[in-house]
Amino acid sequence: MKHPVDQVPPARQLVAFGLQHVLAMYAGAVAVPLIVGGAMKLPPADLAYLITADLLVCGIATLIQCVGVWRFGIRLPIVQGCTFAAVSPMVLIGTTGGGLPAIYGAVIVAGLAMMLLAPVFGRLLTFFPPVVTGTVILIIGLSLLPTAGTWAAGGSGAEDFGEPKNIALAALVLVIVLGVQRFAPPALSRIAVLIGIVAGTAVAIPTGFTDFGAVGDANWVGISTPFHFGAPEFHGAAIVSMLIVALVTMTETTGDFIAVGEMTERPVDRRALADGLRADGFSTVLGGVFNTFPYTAFAQNVGLVGMTKVRSRWVVAVAGGILVLLGLLPKLGAVIAAIPSPVLGGAGLVMFGTVAASGLRTLSKVEFEGTSNLTVVAVSVALGIIPVGVPTIYDKFPDWFQTVMHSGISAGCLTAIVLNLLFNHLPGKATSANGAVEPVGLPGSRVENTVEQPGEQRV
Repeated sequence: MKHPVDQVPPARQLVAFGLQHVLAMYAGAVAVPLIVGGAMKLPPADLAYLITADLLVCGIATLIQCVGVWRFGIRLPIVQGCTFAAVSPMVLIGTTGGGLPAIYGAVIVAGLAMMLLAPVFGRLLTFFPPVVTGTVILIIGLSLLPTAGTWAAGGSGAEDFGEPKNIALAALVLVIVLGVQRFAPPALSRIAVLIGIVAGTAVAIPTGFTDFGAVGDANWVGISTPFHFGAPEFHGAAIVSMLIVALVTMTETTGDFIAVGEMTERPVDRRALADGLRADGFSTVLGGVFNTFPYTAFAQNVGLVGMTKVRSRWVVAVAGGILVLLGLLPKLGAVIAAIPSPVLGGAGLVMFGTVAASGLRTLSKVEFEGTSNLTVVAVSVALGIIPVGVPTIYDKFPDWFQTVMHSGISAGCLTAIVLNLLFNHLPGKATSANGAVEPVGLPGSRVENTVEQPGEQRV
């Protein structure tokens, strides 16, 4: 029998499950072009162009990742989207260092570097034992929860942010999702998030949360052409900053790949990791050519895979096809854009919480008794959550440091890798029965204590 990752559900389920993935990631997908374009004070027409270009490349990148072409694509249910790690450097480049052409030049170089470095990262898989992967998955879920809370309160910058009506709508969606999961037949429980979003939107329309007036103004067809904003420019400082972003993105993506591999029960090996990262790099190059930004695996959809137990990569491939349509048909994109933030927040609480719970499930397999693994997890989670809870903590540090540490996922992942090496791989010391201190090798995730015995007993 085929592995569940390779099974193809019936067409009706493919469309429903795929649309569910699109709705889960849409707000995050359009956020990066909105933030960058808004900071550069681009006119509305250019902002709309950035969004449609982003959705188009999101879809192509997702198809490459799920379906796979030669050595490009991890062939797991992975949705691709613009990485938030690149937002600050791109805003800086766009406003002071050459505009969009300089951004796209740096993005193209970063994508090529990712493709070249993919095999190197593939060899680092041995540094991701369960104590590291479980910690990273836990941090991914915890760092996403504030995003769900922001959506539930009305969305960042909303005039009615935090109004009880917003929280009530998010709570309604949450209750619907949980109710469908608990009481509906299995076929419906797998699309609980989709049902919750549709029901929440249906309630939002007559109560004034949203309107679909912008749908009528949107064009039916819009095609993104290469280098729409001019030929790319290659500035040294911009390229260096984007290369740092590329390393951070590859670290985050590795954590997402491993998380999906565990959820789908298809562990990621060295070759698969390199193939997935190579596809990330190619998609980033494609983004620089087609007027968009660097791409990575979207953690939002990792939670959806764990929650619904739908492991087929072909479901996400259909989601990629829907994203391509949204990029070519702006009017469809306007329909999904009209979904209010509190609706997405109610669904996001379940999905992102599922990611964190999956991390705890992985950590349950780790040996904590008599080891230093508890310290590895504790410090890594702490450093991963600090920039989420205190976003301005590193504002006084150099830009390269902020790029790495402002992302809780990359900060926690790097910390977990370093501490695991320090406590579980480097030679340590143990106290013998007679009080002497002797070196101890720590080959894996467990501490192996040896006790010095008298010569007669050893013989």
